[in-house]
Amino acid sequence: MRWPVLTVAVGAWELAARAHGSIFFPPPSRIVHRAYDLWFSGPVSHLFLTGAAVDTIGPSLGRMAAGFVLAAVAGIALGVAIGRSRRAYALCDPVLQFARAVPPPALVPVFVVVLDFGTQMQIASILFSAVWPVLVNTAEGARNTDPLREEVAAVLRLTPPERLWYVILPSALPRVFAGLRLSLSLALILMVFSELLPGTENGIGFTLTDAQSRSDLLTVWAVLVLLGALGYLLNSALLAVERRLLGTGRKP
Repeated sequence: MRWPVLTVAVGAWELAARAHGSIFFPPPSRIVHRAYDLWFSGPVSHLFLTGAAVDTIGPSLGRMAAGFVLAAVAGIALGVAIGRSRRAYALCDPVLQFARAVPPPALVPVFVVVLDFGTQMQIASILFSAVWPVLVNTAEGARNTDPLREEVAAVLRLTPPERLWYVILPSALPRVFAGLRLSLSLALILMVFSELLPGTENGIGFTLTDAQSRSDLLTVWAVLVLLGALGYLLNSALLAVERRLLGTGRKP
């Protein structure tokens, strides 16, 4: 029922926008047409992407991917190490909860002071904000490994790397993916926020700021729709990987 509901919602938006006639709330048809002209009217050889799409979407996704991958690797590695040690978990848990509670955009000025404006600052802010959900959820998953599985691993005399690969990680995977989904949302938010700052010369956030400064409301709405579509597609891809690895969602 998701597509009929979406169709009805977009149709209601179209009718209401056309009836109201406000320049601040254009109908979806005009927004989609502007997005098509800006980014998806290129040649087939370039997958229909225009030069503006390459200059706008490419850098943003590159920064987001770099920060998210680094956050995932660091979060999983540190989460397993902390979760498997009761003492380390007891010592680090207050720090983790404190760091996770800090609003991510509030840390961007700190990274600006330390790293100055630029790609390094943007990737660092994404990494630092996205790592905590992965780390905390991985630590919880590793900490709550089924004791029966650990006893079986001891009976089979599995080595520590084998226990990690065959026992601990499979048990923690559901929590790991829960953290990854949260981190993906934070990475998208921080990607846009970091590109709104001075010194950025490309990216989705820069396009949004530039369109706002020129009062180009259609482009502003097109960027917002693009961000929503990117978030949906990236989350769907991550869910597909999760179902593949965990074997969920399969028909008997």
